[in-house]
Amino acid sequence: MRRYGTLLALYVTQYVGVGFVTIGLVAILRDGGTSLETLGALTLIGLVWPLKVLWAPVLDRYGSRTRGHYRSWLLVLQTGLVLTLLALLPFDRPGDRLGAVILVCAAYVLLSATQDIAVDAIAVRLLAAGERGTGNGVQLAGVSLGTVLGGGVCLVVYDRAGWTAAILLLAALTATGLVTVWRFREPPRTDPVPHAPYRALLSVFRQPGCRRWTFGIVTLLYIGAGAAWALVTPALVDAGWSEARIGVVTGVIVSIPAVVAGLVAGGAVSRFGRARVLVAGGVLLGLATVGLLPLLGGQAPMAGTVAALCAFMAAYTAVNVVIYTVNMDYSRPGTAGTDFTMLSSFGLACSFVSSSIALTAAAWVGYPAVAVAAIVLVGAGVLLGVRHQRRHPAPSVPSDLAAAAA
Repeated sequence: MRRYGTLLALYVTQYVGVGFVTIGLVAILRDGGTSLETLGALTLIGLVWPLKVLWAPVLDRYGSRTRGHYRSWLLVLQTGLVLTLLALLPFDRPGDRLGAVILVCAAYVLLSATQDIAVDAIAVRLLAAGERGTGNGVQLAGVSLGTVLGGGVCLVVYDRAGWTAAILLLAALTATGLVTVWRFREPPRTDPVPHAPYRALLSVFRQPGCRRWTFGIVTLLYIGAGAAWALVTPALVDAGWSEARIGVVTGVIVSIPAVVAGLVAGGAVSRFGRARVLVAGGVLLGLATVGLLPLLGGQAPMAGTVAALCAFMAAYTAVNVVIYTVNMDYSRPGTAGTDFTMLSSFGLACSFVSSSIALTAAAWVGYPAVAVAAIVLVGAGVLLGVRHQRRHPAPSVPSDLAAAAA
């Protein structure tokens, strides 16, 4: 349980600032009169996340033997996250010095993405095969909880007590992760340190079934789910929802059931297996998308729309737990950061592509038709995923590191 608590603390504190940048700060700037075009440019700093694969091999190659290979990176990165947030304190009117604010936020996102590499690598090496479902459930619950804290709670604090109070709360929450890193003792690295870690970027796909999983199943699941979600915001706008309501519902409220879904799905993967949870998550995702059809048709009653959105995010989180767990199955201990980052970055890239495809297609055939196509893609991904798990089941032998940490 201590390992899960460590991972949860690190993932939550890593995403608190991300939630604030992507939700809270956007709302603050928009309220201050910042144009939508400028806000769109701000969101582009999120592209750092899929690009982190370019420097993931560096973290696998270099690290301290005395302080822990990946822990030594976390000590620096978590400290950097706190200091970067504190650097936002002078900008109590962020819209007036937007260039400097975006620069600081870009530095934060860079540090956060790099920290994610190290935490993912530790998770790969700490968790045995039977623990990975729970571990990835904890990860995704931490992501959602961090979003709620950064994008919701800190925004409320800003509204009630001002900029300085909100930034200090962000820094304090993130600093709890630094305490976790100081207390964490990473088991000694016994496997050889890779001298050519960049070879892992492509060699990971040589494992049995990895190409089919990544380029086939993950592509179908992410493009299908991402396409459906991409329709939500423009459909809510078309239905007359205010920007403030859209931000609170899609950025904060729907993250709460996602926290629960991550924990439940993680435990279910460990108990019932990857394939069964994938089927359950995929079916719920399809039903939730059907529940969004009134919204996509122009009708958006508050209760029904929020319920459908919550169900969608809960199902999407459950599917993600399975995807991340299988990605972890394919991540080798010696190049854990590179492998897991490579596999997860491909999914992120699919998500970006799916949004563009969905909105372009919606202009031609309408929202409902795109939603139906999304359901078909997710269904195909689930069927192929079940078949993949039958042919390539999860390894049953725990890693040496997981055994040492038990």
